[in-house]
Amino acid sequence: MEFRKLGTSDLKVSSITFGAWAIGGWMWGGAEEKDAIAAIDASIAGGATSIDTAAVYGYGRSEEIVGKAIKGKRDQVQLLTKFGLRWDDTEGDHFFAWTDENGEKNIYRNARKKSIIHECEQSLKRLGTDYIDLYQCHWRDPSTPVEETMEALNQLIKEGKIKAAGVSNYTVEDMQAALKVCPIASDQPPYSMIVRKIEKDVLPFCRENNIGVIVYSPLQRGLLTGKFSPDVKFKEGDHRGNEAHFQPENIKRTNAFLEKIKPIADNHKATLGQLVIAWTIAQPGITSALVGARDAVQCTENIKAADIKLSSDELKEIAKHLESLELQGAKA
Repeated sequence: MEFRKLGTSDLKVSSITFGAWAIGGWMWGGAEEKDAIAAIDASIAGGATSIDTAAVYGYGRSEEIVGKAIKGKRDQVQLLTKFGLRWDDTEGDHFFAWTDENGEKNIYRNARKKSIIHECEQSLKRLGTDYIDLYQCHWRDPSTPVEETMEALNQLIKEGKIKAAGVSNYTVEDMQAALKVCPIASDQPPYSMIVRKIEKDVLPFCRENNIGVIVYSPLQRGLLTGKFSPDVKFKEGDHRGNEAHFQPENIKRTNAFLEKIKPIADNHKATLGQLVIAWTIAQPGITSALVGARDAVQCTENIKAADIKLSSDELKEIAKHLESLELQGAKA
């Protein structure tokens, strides 16, 4: 497993980071705790020792599970978590409402200093640690100046509660404002073969300013594994049922594209999912890719992607087929 320096910070993260969104169950239709812990154990054993979670995933449950999984192994892992989406308070900017087995909850974007300090203490308790390696603002809070958010992160760094500050889903303008107050180790945007908006501005900005880029949803929430048929039915509480990428025609077109690049996967004795992850971490400016797994088997398969080295000809072949892929109503 390759480890890459995160911007100007002293933190190094594995090129494949364990993404703990799904294990929290929130928006993914539930998860088994024992399977989730086994998945994290497999990730650590396989060398993908960086683990990314967030307070809001499962309303704290994801962090609690991560905390249980790393007990006695804290010195072996890099803990990345996020703040700024509150389900337990109504202050800030109303983001959206989500209904699942826990009932309806309103989610608020709150990146005010007082809230961040409180959230950090709660995350430390759930994770069972006295410091967080990378603390990231989950979403820009339009009701709070970026400067106030960054001042809170500066304070937490000085207090030793966090080692480095990061952001997620930030625009170039947001990051420009943030950098005037606090060093930013990384940005965490969405990125995959079929969602590449950051290539226009965010990725070049981060490369020019030595900001790490940890991308989420490189498998487009499982779509790019090729395991979904156009008639797929998702469990209640699984957000993918309403996603444009998972509409029947888009699944059909994506699967056709995947068939075209399958020979490259076969050449590396790899699955399509492993090929997609390998392509992602080979892109210029990408520091690490977040890849989720519900159990140990999934996790072990995912991290094998770190061993795949794609040639320039293979990358060109993939790019050629991507150019001809058009999806309906899905943001690129």
